[in-house]
Amino acid sequence: MMSVSKDAFVSGFVPEHNHGSVDYTSVADGHVHQCLDVTSPPIPTPDGSHIHYTEGYVLFEDGHKHAYKAYSGPAIPVGNGMHVHYYDFYTTTDDGHRHRVQGVDMPAPGSK
Repeated sequence: MMSVSKDAFVSGFVPEHNHGSVDYTSVADGHVHQCLDVTSPPIPTPDGSHIHYTEGYVLFEDGHKHAYKAYSGPAIPVGNGMHVHYYDFYTTTDDGHRHRVQGVDMPAPGSK
């Protein structure tokens, strides 16, 4: 069994990993929400890459919160045996508005 740590540089695909992210939503109705997230394990794609699913809530702000359900883009190698994923999604509409969340998650082991 392969031992993988946060500092491991791995060529290829690591079957059991996830990604975290800390980001802010777009400004809507004069405020933002912080979005703290951890993805699902990888979901293989036909092209040999993988994506991740995530769902949750942005942090309570301005008297309300928003939910989200989204999939990441495919793995993007960033060197040293690590990869990231781009994400771009909208929250639910609550309190008469919604927010966009976009960015790149934290690197994880594996180049694919």
